[in-house]
Amino acid sequence: MNHHPIFSEMASAAIHAAQSDLGQNAHLVPVYATSTFTFDNARQGMDRFSGAAPGYIYSRFGNPTVTVAEELIAILEGFGMVQDNGQPLPLKAILHASGQAAMATLFLANIAAGDTVLTHYSLYGGTHEFLFDFLPKFGVKALIADLHQPESVAELLQQDRSIKMIHIESPANPSMRCVDIAAICKVAHDCGVKVSVDNTFATPYLQQPFRYGADFVFHSTTKFLNGHGTAIGGVLIGKDLPLMQKVNKTAKLLGGCANPFDTFLLIQGVKTLELRMKQHCSNAIQVAEFLHTHPAVSIVNFNGLPSHPDYELSARQMRHPGAVMSFELKDGFEAAVRFIDRLQMCLRAVSVGTLDTLVSHPASMTHSGMKKEDREKAGISDGLIRMSVGLESVGDIIRDLEQALI
Repeated sequence: MNHHPIFSEMASAAIHAAQSDLGQNAHLVPVYATSTFTFDNARQGMDRFSGAAPGYIYSRFGNPTVTVAEELIAILEGFGMVQDNGQPLPLKAILHASGQAAMATLFLANIAAGDTVLTHYSLYGGTHEFLFDFLPKFGVKALIADLHQPESVAELLQQDRSIKMIHIESPANPSMRCVDIAAICKVAHDCGVKVSVDNTFATPYLQQPFRYGADFVFHSTTKFLNGHGTAIGGVLIGKDLPLMQKVNKTAKLLGGCANPFDTFLLIQGVKTLELRMKQHCSNAIQVAEFLHTHPAVSIVNFNGLPSHPDYELSARQMRHPGAVMSFELKDGFEAAVRFIDRLQMCLRAVSVGTLDTLVSHPASMTHSGMKKEDREKAGISDGLIRMSVGLESVGDIIRDLEQALI
């Protein structure tokens, strides 16, 4: 599969770049539901294991359905980007069984005992726990800094040479704070430090971190890439192809491989990514504006509102602000519980990026594993609600929110 120059827009690539010759002119990529692959003879088996000949061996190492999805996502993350020689930017994607599995590969392949990972407040709860509770058991330190001050980050990197990676969520979960990816990548690369970007909330349609110098891009494909809430998955994409061979080895040893059934569903979801994201974003800005003026709401964290501290940055490095937001209810925990319990159409669930509007309470759900003081530093109060705005009629979404806020 190649980067097809005939595609002038991402929507076309999302639909047609997954076409393949895998099976008898099938309209859709087949599901290769097999654990292992046969060899014609001993020599072929030897050559595949040694890398002297292409071919599949075992589905933990690679599967044709999974390969198509990996190449499709790599094409979208690099869409429109070229090297100095005019050729498309080559990227390698590794699909995993979950976002957490992809995250484990990201860090375990790039850091070792004695190293430090630099990040920021307001991270997905699972990321925070992995960095601050799991990795320290193996001699890896995680450090939080204000990444909105690139000059201060540069000084920190000069002072602490143990920092080997900076991990960014932009927009971040659930504050929707954004980081200047290009500025951080510049100061990081000046010190030989790699940068990874969690692009889950934005998707490649809204933001392409490789344009700004990122070394790795990470997604929970469970969210907007799948878009329908039908399968769990994660993907890690890198631009240093020799390094990605090492990363791929780590992924296979950890064993968090994607399965072909979930991958098939992912491929179908990606085909409507641009169409869905346009409507998600259109609905979200109207919902955010409604909440911004509601008397029961003290603050709305949405990077598409001029009141958000990263409004201008978001507009500069994203196509649209996205479809996830959080908002603070004035009466705290009791108001949050009352609001969630009164919802009639919007669903109570902890994921994001599905067709339907999902509402959760981060302090007691997605970020409940964090210490209370860490949650508060990240802006996650007991009255904070996170919402992923879906594709329902925006009037119906707003009416449901309005009656629940009474």
